[in-house]
Amino acid sequence: MEARNIFQNISPLDHRYSVSEKDVFDSLSSWLSEEASIAACVKAETALVMAHLEIRGRLTPELREDLEKAGASVEAAEVYAEEEKTRHNIRALVNVLKARVPPEAAALVHLGATSVDILDTALSWRIRGAVREAILPRLKKLELLLCGFAEQEAETPQAGRTHGQHAVPITVGFALAEYVSRLGKSVSEIERLSGQLKGKLAGAAGAYNAVSMIVRDPEDLERRYLAALGLEPSEHSTQLVEPEYLLRLLLEINLAFGIIANLADDLRNLQRTEIGELREGFAADQVGSSTMPQKRNPWNSEHVKSLWKAFMPRVITFYMDQISEHQRDLTNSASQRFIAEYLTGFCLAVSRMASVIEGLGADRERLLANLRSGGSGQPGGILAEPAYILLAETGVSDAHEVIRRVTLKAEKERLSFAKALSGEKEVFDRIAGKMAELGIVPSKAEALSFFERPEQYRGLSVKKAKTIAAKYKKLMET
Repeated sequence: MEARNIFQNISPLDHRYSVSEKDVFDSLSSWLSEEASIAACVKAETALVMAHLEIRGRLTPELREDLEKAGASVEAAEVYAEEEKTRHNIRALVNVLKARVPPEAAALVHLGATSVDILDTALSWRIRGAVREAILPRLKKLELLLCGFAEQEAETPQAGRTHGQHAVPITVGFALAEYVSRLGKSVSEIERLSGQLKGKLAGAAGAYNAVSMIVRDPEDLERRYLAALGLEPSEHSTQLVEPEYLLRLLLEINLAFGIIANLADDLRNLQRTEIGELREGFAADQVGSSTMPQKRNPWNSEHVKSLWKAFMPRVITFYMDQISEHQRDLTNSASQRFIAEYLTGFCLAVSRMASVIEGLGADRERLLANLRSGGSGQPGGILAEPAYILLAETGVSDAHEVIRRVTLKAEKERLSFAKALSGEKEVFDRIAGKMAELGIVPSKAEALSFFERPEQYRGLSVKKAKTIAAKYKKLMET
């Protein structure tokens, strides 16, 4: 076939990303390319021939080797050339393969099968291979990098944020542990679901009509055929394998995609100039702007979010492919081909996010300064919560309102929260006494220092970060 310069290709997957992400492209190409698709169908057809021979007691080691060599010699270009005549992709492949296999096996090529017995089986084999050999290793690498960063920054204080506002103190490691936990569960589920993809040899309507004319036990032949590909039969097939096996896997992958996009958004926002708590790695020769030499844009995180925007909506098509009229129609024949692009886009996002985490740095001075600033014109105001809780513990029923008025005073008079609180002597004495009673501070005299150092109020952030990081690190390494 005619060779084309890659920069004449239409899809950015086949020019921009095949160059910049060569490792990702190469590992997926062996499973998801058109060449790989045809090779997988040849592999399925060859497995069917072997199953026929095995059940007849005629499959010798020499014949197996000859069949494998014949399958390996089929090229995508010649199948496409044959399809120009047949106007049918599987019949074209069958014609090419028949001419290559030993004469005694030629009549068995495609015998008893309908096209989708080959197509759906080959698709399951390819998707499972792409997920297990190319996608899962990268997902596990990303998860381990997240575990490492969460562990490394488990004790680094940070302002928690809800609604874009400072909430209560946490740690950087705790914030990242959210993604460790969410992504870790998704990785395990993707691995499980990839092992549940099915194949079939049930014929034109799924009732084994044709195979029943060939063997006494059609389901035994089906099991032998699929076992050669490491697959099991769908419990009930029409002309199609039940679509939910693949759909569940794709939906879980989309969940993982969303988790990674959410992480990318958080990291991008934490790199804003006015926040500046985290920073992506920046190469010595890298340029942030064509006109502003000082810029260091979080473009990798933005790129991950952009990939998610491009590919996430394709889930609608996955749902639409779930539906077929009666035993089969062809409305999924074009749309299903684009699963390869979706998986590639996802894998690119995983790879890019891993590179972000590898180069991610935390500005601990800025993190502490932001935390202590309160972010609302009242330094230390982030500790209004423990003040209210402690005051309520002393029996003050309207403790929340009392402390709310203290925060308003601090804001109006431009005072730190600690100073405004200590100015309310009766209130502060109650709080200080309760802190000493609970062992939060050694004595009442030490209470003020607690409200001057909000990084001390961090609950179980450190413990949770370390526990979750250790849990998923172990899971990913087993």
